[in-house]
Amino acid sequence: MSWGVVPALLVCLAAPAFFVLRVPWVGWLLLAAALFGAWLADGRRISIRRRSGDEPPSLLRDVSLIAIGLLIVSAIDLKAELDNLAMLRFGLALGGAVVAPYLISRYLYRDHAIRFPWRGGGRWTWWQWVWLVGVLALGWLILPFYFITSGVYMNWPVVDTPDLIARLFVGVGAVGIWDELFFICTVFVLLRRHFPDALAIVLQSVVFVSFLWELGYQAWGPVLTIPFALVQAFLFLRTRSLGYVVTVHLLFDAVVFAVLVHAHNPGALPIFLV
Repeated sequence: MSWGVVPALLVCLAAPAFFVLRVPWVGWLLLAAALFGAWLADGRRISIRRRSGDEPPSLLRDVSLIAIGLLIVSAIDLKAELDNLAMLRFGLALGGAVVAPYLISRYLYRDHAIRFPWRGGGRWTWWQWVWLVGVLALGWLILPFYFITSGVYMNWPVVDTPDLIARLFVGVGAVGIWDELFFICTVFVLLRRHFPDALAIVLQSVVFVSFLWELGYQAWGPVLTIPFALVQAFLFLRTRSLGYVVTVHLLFDAVVFAVLVHAHNPGALPIFLV
């Protein structure tokens, strides 16, 4: 452990400032402090040249990539909406938060820190298939109780027409894929270049859960989203497969979608216990 953990913590704490407290200037100050701290931790060096093979990765570079992604996401209101303008706004902001750090890492810093290993470790093992079934079962048991008894399903717009239901399905799935591209393949991967895996998992979960809070997973939602964020990072470590963690997330989100339709249209999907 080193003093570098301080700027890493600061850049991650900017996420709750942006998405939970919703006080942008606090987030900006935390990002500025994180960049300054990373510069100190790097020995007050700023360089965009290609890193040599025996040179440790630059904390300043990696913190800057996370900060850029957070700034892009924080530029929009994350309230779930399904009109054309809202979906375009989400697409541009969330897409930019993944694409911009990737391009800067690859073409400006030239260190290829961010990668998207779709297949990773190869064929899925038996326990990976079992976990996919477990995700569906846990979602079916827990999510209706959470969304309906807490009332947080009202954070999503009413979906009572085929067009709105289709838009909700696309939106939930697209955000789920983005979650893994940004929180795992960007934030987590950058952090674990500098810190033990366990610490990197915890730090990225702060960013992950904060985003989900503003998106609508409020009330006692963090009781669910914190374990989910931790498990997704752990699965990525074990499988080295973006494809697998995306599949897990999409299965979970399929249940989220079904619960939202059920909550807004009681009796439409009589497959839940609540």
